[in-house]
Amino acid sequence: MSKQFDVIVIGGGPGGYIAAIRAAQLGFNVACIDEWKSDKGGPAPGGTCTNVGCIPSKALLQSSEHFEHANKHFAEHGITATGVKMDVAKMIARKDTVVKQNNDGILYLFKKNKVSFFHGRGSFVKAAEGGYEIKVAGAAEESLTGKQIIIATGSNARALPGTPFDEELVLSNDGALRVGAVPKKLGLIGSGVIGLEMGSVWRRLGADVTILEGLPTFLGAVDEQIAKEAKKAFDKQGLKIELGVKVGEIKTSKKGVSIAYTNAKGEAQSLDVDKLIVSIGRVPNTIGLNVEAVGLQLDERGAIVVDADCKTNLPGVWAVGDVVRGPMLAHKAEEEGVAVAERIAGQHGHVNFNTVPWVIYTSPEIAWVGRTEQQLKADGVKYKAGSFPFLANGRARALGDTTGMVKMLADAETDEILGVHIVGPQASELIAEAVVAMEFKASSEDIARICHAHPSLSEATKEAALAVDKRTLNF
Repeated sequence: MSKQFDVIVIGGGPGGYIAAIRAAQLGFNVACIDEWKSDKGGPAPGGTCTNVGCIPSKALLQSSEHFEHANKHFAEHGITATGVKMDVAKMIARKDTVVKQNNDGILYLFKKNKVSFFHGRGSFVKAAEGGYEIKVAGAAEESLTGKQIIIATGSNARALPGTPFDEELVLSNDGALRVGAVPKKLGLIGSGVIGLEMGSVWRRLGADVTILEGLPTFLGAVDEQIAKEAKKAFDKQGLKIELGVKVGEIKTSKKGVSIAYTNAKGEAQSLDVDKLIVSIGRVPNTIGLNVEAVGLQLDERGAIVVDADCKTNLPGVWAVGDVVRGPMLAHKAEEEGVAVAERIAGQHGHVNFNTVPWVIYTSPEIAWVGRTEQQLKADGVKYKAGSFPFLANGRARALGDTTGMVKMLADAETDEILGVHIVGPQASELIAEAVVAMEFKASSEDIARICHAHPSLSEATKEAALAVDKRTLNF
């Protein structure tokens, strides 16, 4: 007999588990289905973000940054460290522990909030009286019926045509997080978030890293001034980034991977590496969802079609996160998950795409919110710009990391903040102030007049706001 629920969430990633918990808090009888497995075959909710994305990559970035500091920067502080070595196996084991802690934390939250968890793959069977029948294919097959269905099945790594991932030589983000030893030569195709973060990890540990990017510009979605500043820092670190390339044939052998490509000048080139990470984007995951059984509409990209409120073409069926339009970001999925749960309860869930922050956790970190200067120019918006370098920030000097700047863009007439762009230390944390300011439609003068702690990196944000009106305090 089918088990009855008010809300069934398919997918236990950031969008799914957050939606399930919020729906339960609002008084619904909720089930969440997720098929991720741990190494031992047990449940591992958290989706790509927790298992092979945001969380494990940050663990490796932190470990590799400690290693680089010990080898290259401790001496500046009067600390002598000799014979520093990296135990890659232990680093990977620590990463796995961090992942498991997050998996277990989600299962605990399900239990605390009385969410019924089902371990397996969820798929539509048919429309049923008052809702939909959902099959759970796991260790034991289950049949559930839900009045409201929230799809949060995430995304998968996009492979190069003709070059599937084998996760040994040609790696997706999954394989890139499980490399057992430092490769002598590492190639990456794509200079997006995954490419830069994974390239940074293995470059710090001693790999010779080359990144091949098809676009003629570096980080095209980032403010141009910030992207140029970041590129200079990466070049100085030894990351080799080639822009405007066209990748040709890729061959694998016992020796590694050979990539044929043409450079920006149209000249034939080849690159031989021990391993190749492909990070050319992600595709919505609807595999095995059986959308045909109920007539759920997909677009030409394979994403589930939704309106501004995340409603699909089917009554009572919603979709959030990577499987729908918009940026593929964990925190965007979380916001949509909460909003949908609240809309099901008759409330007015809110998601503002204009204030969704973006972060690349390299060193220097890159973070931004709102529009870039090139976007404002293209849209014909009259604006004022102000920037302040960390080189002139006392806290950055004390940290020993003065790379980068804070840049603020404001409306020329109203002074409302239109975008904030940061490259430098702790940019991922500093951007939060800008998000709050933009949500409340603050002006650059508002930020300039707010008291910021001294000495702090956040003073650079205040200085950038002052610079919008050609003023400065120069802390």
